[in-house]
Amino acid sequence: MPAQSTARDRTRPDVGDVLDAAVASLQGQERPGQIQMAEAVSRALDRREHLLVQAGTGTGKSLAYLVPALLQDDRVVIATATLALQHQLVERDIPALLRGADDVLGEHPSYAVLKGRSNYACLHRIREGVPDDQGTLVDVPTGSLGAEVVELREWASDEAENNGTGDRDGAPRHTDRAWQQVSVSHRECLGASKCPYAAECFAERARERAMDATLVVTNHSLLAIDAIDGVPMIPEYDVVIVDEAHELTARVTQSATDELSPAMVERATRRARNFVDGPEADDLGDAGDALREALDGLPPGRIDAMGVELSDALALVRDSARTCWSAISKVNKENDADAAGQQARGLVLDVQKIAERMAAGSDRDVLWTVDRERSRGGAMLRIAPLDVSLPLRDGLLSRKTAVFTSATLKLGGDFDSLARSIGLKPPERVDHSMDTEDVGHASHQDDGEGSVGSEDGEGSADSEDGEGSVGSEDRPEPLPWRAIDVGSPFDYRKQAILYTAAALPPPGRDGPVERHLDEICALVEAAGGRTLGLFSSRRAAEIAAEKVRERLADLTTLCQGDAQLPELQRGFVEDPHAVLFGTLSLWQGLDVPGDTCQLVIIDRIPFPRPDDPLMSARARAADKAGRNGFMTVSATHAALLLAQGTGRLIRRTTDRGVVAVLDPRLVTARYGGFLRASLPPMWTTTDRDVVLAALRRLAAAAEPVPR
Repeated sequence: MPAQSTARDRTRPDVGDVLDAAVASLQGQERPGQIQMAEAVSRALDRREHLLVQAGTGTGKSLAYLVPALLQDDRVVIATATLALQHQLVERDIPALLRGADDVLGEHPSYAVLKGRSNYACLHRIREGVPDDQGTLVDVPTGSLGAEVVELREWASDEAENNGTGDRDGAPRHTDRAWQQVSVSHRECLGASKCPYAAECFAERARERAMDATLVVTNHSLLAIDAIDGVPMIPEYDVVIVDEAHELTARVTQSATDELSPAMVERATRRARNFVDGPEADDLGDAGDALREALDGLPPGRIDAMGVELSDALALVRDSARTCWSAISKVNKENDADAAGQQARGLVLDVQKIAERMAAGSDRDVLWTVDRERSRGGAMLRIAPLDVSLPLRDGLLSRKTAVFTSATLKLGGDFDSLARSIGLKPPERVDHSMDTEDVGHASHQDDGEGSVGSEDGEGSADSEDGEGSVGSEDRPEPLPWRAIDVGSPFDYRKQAILYTAAALPPPGRDGPVERHLDEICALVEAAGGRTLGLFSSRRAAEIAAEKVRERLADLTTLCQGDAQLPELQRGFVEDPHAVLFGTLSLWQGLDVPGDTCQLVIIDRIPFPRPDDPLMSARARAADKAGRNGFMTVSATHAALLLAQGTGRLIRRTTDRGVVAVLDPRLVTARYGGFLRASLPPMWTTTDRDVVLAALRRLAAAAEPVPR
């Protein structure tokens, strides 16, 4: 943990005064939860103590942490999971706060947004061309891709001339493939000391703005690379506020996941051939062939014990890539500002590092093969960390002060599951009963119905170190942390019904059966549309959509895959009798307040697939450590998604509606209490007739719209 900060400037504005001024200027209303959160964050930053804050939808949590962050003397980093929230903070929330609290704040703190290099257009690539697979610089691709690239180039030129950001978010509409033609990864970048366009570089300018800012907004992945991988991506800081914190471990895992395929080795080989004089590139190609042969005999799935053939192939790829990289560097040293050579070096280095990681066979990683059909490019290996809690603890929490916030942090009724996943240990939590400011919020000892211990008899979480967690023998210095739930401005018991279709059979893996489809149609008909259907698979969503179209032809039924998500969302909002069915991307982040959505249908408890390589490995590790792997991994994963999915229903104080879960296990299984305790405190029932009547009343009361 960082040492206590030096004494603060006694003339610093009061958090409450700044918050009051900002809320008044925005014509908002005082929210007790927002005030409590702002005060708690301010105390945590002053004490240099970790804090978890659950703040329900509608609390105004961004303002609650921005105010104390802007009042800090030192730089504060805010990390989000999504670009949408980054954009909201930088384009709306922070400017509005600074304008609203101008008289109280006095001096305006500076702020900046910082993203990974590939999020900015590269002027060198735009002006000099893009290396093709043979390493030759190509000016512009042909066809529709070429038209997109030309438009992006013109936009980037205008950005450069007008001192713009060159940020992808502000670019004309484009595909990922087109953006790759005007951007570079950090390994492909020539570097500021070698690039002739460094003075204009969008990424370098963004970094300079961040260096001058007291508040830096970035993303979870960049935070992980900076703190865990030790690659300096963010200017020096002592405090980080992690918004959308329920996503942190998934995003950190994603950023630490690598892929390797024979096709990737082959591509690196083609690029390297133009920059070596000897057989090094051909040797790398031969190693790629050996990898292909080794993978041909492997079924898709987790690799627990690496066979000799695969082990030898990975070692061969690793060694030949290292030799090839050295040869490229030697031949190309006279012209190290050559973009094609730099890209070839970057590709070969990627191959070498990934093969080295896979060949090491560390028990801290999970290695698996990907189904050929799913990977498109043929057989592929993938590797991910078994547990990110230890890297987060060592790389981030032991060095910085961190505040974690989200509408979904309490799983099973307490903070322990989330805390463990990010590297905090329940025994290190400071008992809130000793803090008068936290009276009224349960401490972690008060688990209630939904605690893992009460459901499955796992014992006290305080005794759980487990694999990947940090025991006292590894790090004697404890990391004290606190947690509060500031509640929600919504009255869930009056605004929402949680209906579990207990009379239905448990759902199968092959999609909804006729009884489930009958239930879906009855619910949708009673609601008159206005339904968001969240399904465990694309196939399940499509089957349900087809049945609703067949039986309820007067409704507009939209299904994920029919169009791009923004277009589907617009159609859902504009038509009051529309139904929108989809999968995981609709479970989180979709914001449709009002009568647009009065019914959320969840087809099944969203447990991870039993054959998911990473999740199954984590569950097995938890079992070996003496914990319940199912509860620790699968039930926690399901609880988080259920909480996010049900959160789509109530988005403002006037919203009313029903969450219908078509999986009876929510009320019949022993783990059902844990899952229910993770959800907002809605009024619950298993009575189908009561729910259908409630939906009909809501539909009748909705603002009439001409059909």
